[in-house]
Amino acid sequence: MTLGTQAPIRSIAIVGGGTAGWMAAASLSFFLARHGIVIRLIESEQIGTVGVGEATIPPIMNFIHVLGIDENELVRETNATFKLGIEFKDWTQVGESYIHPFGDTGYGLDEVPFFAYWLKMRQLGQAAPLEDYSLSVQAARKGRFMRPIQAPNTPFSGITYALHFDALRFARYLRGYAEKRQVTRTEGKVTGVQLTPETGFIQSLTLESGEKVEADLYIDCSGFRGLLIEEALKTGYEDWTRWLPCDRAVALPCERTGDPASYTMTQALESGWKWRIPLQSRTGNGHVYCSGFLRDDQAIERLMGLLEGKALADPNLLRFTTGRRKQSWNKNCVALGLASGFLEPLESTSIHMIQRGIALLLSHFPDRRFTQPDIDRYNRTLAYEYERIRDFLVLHYSTTQRDDTEFWRFCRTLPQPDSLKERIALFQSHGRIFRDENELFPVGSWLYVLLGQKFFPRGYDPVADRLDPQQARATLESIRNVIAEASDKMPKHADFIRQNCAANT
Repeated sequence: MTLGTQAPIRSIAIVGGGTAGWMAAASLSFFLARHGIVIRLIESEQIGTVGVGEATIPPIMNFIHVLGIDENELVRETNATFKLGIEFKDWTQVGESYIHPFGDTGYGLDEVPFFAYWLKMRQLGQAAPLEDYSLSVQAARKGRFMRPIQAPNTPFSGITYALHFDALRFARYLRGYAEKRQVTRTEGKVTGVQLTPETGFIQSLTLESGEKVEADLYIDCSGFRGLLIEEALKTGYEDWTRWLPCDRAVALPCERTGDPASYTMTQALESGWKWRIPLQSRTGNGHVYCSGFLRDDQAIERLMGLLEGKALADPNLLRFTTGRRKQSWNKNCVALGLASGFLEPLESTSIHMIQRGIALLLSHFPDRRFTQPDIDRYNRTLAYEYERIRDFLVLHYSTTQRDDTEFWRFCRTLPQPDSLKERIALFQSHGRIFRDENELFPVGSWLYVLLGQKFFPRGYDPVADRLDPQQARATLESIRNVIAEASDKMPKHADFIRQNCAANT
């Protein structure tokens, strides 16, 4: 990136640490290293961080590698494990399960996409379940993992993965990274925010110590509170609880009782759902629920009863409102993480949206004029991405077949955003999913969830008729056999960790 301007940014103040603050500090210190910008992060040890976002999705690996971070070292330092996808138990009906995997499934044939001819053959009763053609699903089911390698005539080069890690350790690791690159950390609370009368821009911050901090650009990583973006700038918030009604979560780590799985597990419960995230040192657990159907004490009791090992801490109760700021960038302030918005962690997108906010800031990096077209484009792009993730989450609830509790009967009546209605209608007709630019989830992700929820189209894409059925059937059988054989050859997930990146504690 270049900073060709007569009024370059000279200083950045980041308010709040945690995952969002230190991801921002690490990225900005890396990408802006040659521009002489002073970066200061202000946080208080007296203010706790949420610190429960332990599951990620594959783009996090790009964040790690671009910053030159040694992956094995990071895995050791954060007690991390590897992740090939997310299992959804009891979401369709009690007793049923499917996995939303990372990476490719099958391959196209004579310009016909895999999903098109698979769907046709499946409707003819001549194809196996979709999961049989995914290396990630088969490896996850068998507790296996390896990084991609170049091996001709195998699917090993396409292995796609993410991490489960201790979010507090991740932030601590990035703090060390950032401080080595001249980021200054200040311990203290922000007690006042001063605005410039003429413009309404943030002029300075007052700390509890009485010190005043001035910067050209302010990054708000203060969590749900939104100290700068909301309390000072009155930006406003879009409430999405009409589509995503869960508004509470309780998190609780427990002892690990076996080898860690290579996937995240989410299990639908009576009034919400439970996550299980395996780390090397422990297992992260949580219960997301709707307070209109379940009291806090009931949610805690339900989660305690599902723990697979001894609890390692007291329950951490969180209250939230799903939605996003009306502007993530307002004047000379950019909000990241929970200060920007919150979507429940069903598809592990929270850390990704921090990453996207940082990436968009770097690609729209301002000067001290803060021209509105750049700000508008940033906000429009990020809002679109939040909305598409929202639609994907709503899909899990609105297509459920469960009617065994009041909560799930209520979910079946939830309204759908118009953008989701359109996507479902297109899928219903011919099984087509169209991915728009900047959209996070690929076609395969939508198909795995739709089909996992037993939501089948009425027809198939006529493009599949270009293939001879015998050719399609033989290709599907070959893919299935290759996937089964390849997954059997992969090492056990726990063995891979022990041999490459086992944590010291």
